[in-house]
Amino acid sequence: MSWLLAWGAAWAAPNVLILGDSLSAAYGIAEDRGWVALLQRRLAEGGYPHRVVNASVSGETSVGGLNRLPRLLAEHFPAVVVVELGANDGLRGIAPKVFGENLTAIVSAARGAGARVLILGVRLPPNYGAVFNTRFERVYASVADETDTALVPFFLEGVAENRQLMLPDGLHPAAEAQPRLLDNVWPALVPLLEATRTALPVSAPAPTSG
Repeated sequence: MSWLLAWGAAWAAPNVLILGDSLSAAYGIAEDRGWVALLQRRLAEGGYPHRVVNASVSGETSVGGLNRLPRLLAEHFPAVVVVELGANDGLRGIAPKVFGENLTAIVSAARGAGARVLILGVRLPPNYGAVFNTRFERVYASVADETDTALVPFFLEGVAENRQLMLPDGLHPAAEAQPRLLDNVWPALVPLLEATRTALPVSAPAPTSG
């Protein structure tokens, strides 16, 4: 009976897994004001059956997300995976090539579990240098093109440039910025939501008779 209850719970609704860092973990603000919490409300208001699972961790890097992903996929059977990683890679000076390899592996693992994927791109502060920043930003577009994955080129567009929408550290969006972040994500996410309204997780155990 226990396996039947677990199977039913896993198949109850398509999950949207957010694999991110502090930008999606509502760092420095109330969790219910973060863009991920706002996403769940917008889905409900729009009649989408999806359930949002926020697996974002402050300080997360691409390799950390990659290492955590197999367990998350096995536990939540997501229909959609939103990948918001890279800022901490860049801030730590991790080579863009290594970051790109990790991001590609994340997309491949999510696809292998039957999920559709959306990548959210970020940009580094200008003090890291134009050459490094340009190479870093190109990783998102390159991985998206090579893997045919949906992409939001600049997740913090309209926010990072406005100090009033950022916390005093200058790195994290304030509560007032969260609706704009969701608006930046929404147009690219909607096609994946529409395609998975009735999606069934391929990794969930199939029911048996008798």
